[in-house]
Amino acid sequence: MVTPTLTQEVTQLHADICSGLADPKRILILYTLAEQPRNVSEVAQEVGISQPAASRHLNILRERGMVSAKREGQAVVYMLADERIIQALDLLRSVLGDNLRARAALAQTVLDSQ
Repeated sequence: MVTPTLTQEVTQLHADICSGLADPKRILILYTLAEQPRNVSEVAQEVGISQPAASRHLNILRERGMVSAKREGQAVVYMLADERIIQALDLLRSVLGDNLRARAALAQTVLDSQ
């Protein structure tokens, strides 16, 4: 039996992950890290943001358990903590694509009826 407290805790963790995905740049960072681990400068350059902004986004993703970091000499290299986050993002993109196609079909139906 799942206790209400455990359910609330899992629900809060779920919400934390979702809030980590609330910024488009963080989603781009996750896809970038799916290609290969990178340091902050590489992430910033790849995503097209400043290094301080990349650092802030990576910190948020790390706090939510989506990325991990390890020190390599002077640099800190970031990587996905779990590859399944990309599968989840791809699934969401698939749902989004289906929704956009349905809206486009509805718009075309309206235009055709005029």
